[in-house]
Amino acid sequence: MKLVKGLLGLAGLAIIAGIVVMYSGVIDVGATNKHNPITEFVLSTTMDNSVKHHAKGIKAPSLDDPKMVMDGFRHYREMCVECHLAPGIESSEISKGLLPDPPKLQEAVDEWTPAELFWVVKNGVKMTGMPAWGPTHNDQKLWEIVAFLEKLPHMTAEQYKEMDKMAGPGEGDEDHHHGDEGSHHQGDSDHGDETDHRH
Repeated sequence: MKLVKGLLGLAGLAIIAGIVVMYSGVIDVGATNKHNPITEFVLSTTMDNSVKHHAKGIKAPSLDDPKMVMDGFRHYREMCVECHLAPGIESSEISKGLLPDPPKLQEAVDEWTPAELFWVVKNGVKMTGMPAWGPTHNDQKLWEIVAFLEKLPHMTAEQYKEMDKMAGPGEGDEDHHHGDEGSHHQGDSDHGDETDHRH
């Protein structure tokens, strides 16, 4: 009984200490202050397992249709490349300022199944800067993005640049191209509906 009371007392003290810290403002929430390794581990592990759990049961369609891949490229170019970069695009103003650092999808895609990628694209991830595209894009468009992502890890800068040319200019941005090798991707990205035009 004493042990239970002691544990309850410690839990109460921990709650009080947490409240004091929360209201004191001493925690630096600025994105220029990186997480410590323990916090980073907890957050990334929680996110990884959450995605895997919630993506169970999602069935991916065939993702090999070249038109589907090209349409996915167009979505990626307008919605995702500012944060997640691409072959030949090594940095951007937005990607440098986000915390946690957005993954370079060319390197990270192979860690996820198509169903898991679809779930992330559709639902986003809280407190990471990754938006949920489901409210503004139907499942067909989201699967098109996944179709392109499946090709991304094996794509060279030259191939990405060629796709950029084949896809034509983005909406409202006839002179802007995203595929120049070695370039720094700059400019503003609209995170809205497909008709208005990332991540």
